Amino acid sequence: MSKVLIIGGGAAGMMAGVFAARNHHEVHILEKNEKLGKKVFITGKGRCNVTNACDTEELFPAMMSNPKFLYSSFYSFTPQDVMEFFEEAGVPLKTERGNRVFPQSDHSSDIIRALERELKKAGAKIHLHTVVKEIVKESEIDSESEDKAGNADNKEKEKISGVILEDGTFMEGDAVIVATGGFSYQSTGSTGDGYRFAREMGLKVTDIAPSLVPLKTKEDYIPKLQGLSLKNTGLTIKNGKKVLYEDFGEMMFTHFGVTGPMILSASAHIGAKLAKAPNGELSAYLDLKPALTKEQLDARILREFEAGPNKQFKNVIGVLFPSSLTPVMLELGGIPAEKKIHDISREERQHFIDLIKAFPFTITGMGEFKEAIITRGGVSVKEINPGTMESKKISGLYFAGEVLDLDAVTGGYNLQIAWSTAYLAAQAIQ
Repeated sequence: MSKVLIIGGGAAGMMAGVFAARNHHEVHILEKNEKLGKKVFITGKGRCNVTNACDTEELFPAMMSNPKFLYSSFYSFTPQDVMEFFEEAGVPLKTERGNRVFPQSDHSSDIIRALERELKKAGAKIHLHTVVKEIVKESEIDSESEDKAGNADNKEKEKISGVILEDGTFMEGDAVIVATGGFSYQSTGSTGDGYRFAREMGLKVTDIAPSLVPLKTKEDYIPKLQGLSLKNTGLTIKNGKKVLYEDFGEMMFTHFGVTGPMILSASAHIGAKLAKAPNGELSAYLDLKPALTKEQLDARILREFEAGPNKQFKNVIGVLFPSSLTPVMLELGGIPAEKKIHDISREERQHFIDLIKAFPFTITGMGEFKEAIITRGGVSVKEINPGTMESKKISGLYFAGEVLDLDAVTGGYNLQIAWSTAYLAAQAIQ
């Protein structure tokens, strides 16, 4: 039995605590906040997208960085294992569009309470308002190693001995799991402590950046659409003629740009490319009627035109769009709002159809860490054993969750990373 110190009481920290305690280790969760799971509480707009109910092999294409590293983690604790864990812990689940899994109650607090119950049932000790200042390591002689001739090598190896708390207290431990989260939603306590711990231990940390963020736009007509949500919309993002990203789903206009599930996933794909684009800008287009081909859309518009040939253009096209979108479509469409339907040429109509199928805007920037759902970058996975989540350099030092250089698109995948890496770390401790 080992004494396991877990830094961070978020998704990864709580899950690691449950399984380490079930394995009869003495487990202490050290959480700086006044309660566990502060970031879990706000995920999925407070509903908590627990995982994605896809087959395990389908997780990997959703990973934005280092998917191969997650092979052991994902196959050791699959989405189906996660769902079974929460169902058995008393949280009925439901699966929605895109295989997104939520509590039936739509309350993230049910997920947190279930993890707290399982922690207490397994005997884990929870320390709130507890800030870890430093991780402590020591050297030991590794007498089991041999040189090339087969002689005992007696190399020095570093291992974990405990942590020092903010008040100066030394807390002894055989293993430390760093589950501090990333650098996003800093109000929940994700202030980058894990990166500092890793660097102090001599581990490499890759550059971090906000991911799954809203996108900033250039055009003055976008803020006019603030608050408008569109479902079943197509999105294409280009750098010049090269298509960088295509998707279909839900989005919303804001006072500074665009957001929503489809946009957040797009941000994960284009973040690095935007910085390298000419003038730091990318072209984007919305297909406002993706279910219709241009020919079908033309036939639809012609039916509206034929029903009111003497009406003004502005009074006919309102049936095609939400009310707040119509004025912008008139502004960009090239057809005078008062023009009579019977005076509109075929070329004008085709131009308007092109606008509907490719509503343009320019992406000029990404949201900041305060808006980011997750962090891209983190503790380099080259420093970590993918089969155990243990540091390759320091015995007894483990990492789990967002603190690692692992991230994915939206849809429950990032929480699956947290659950799976936490499970693997907990199971690896002897």
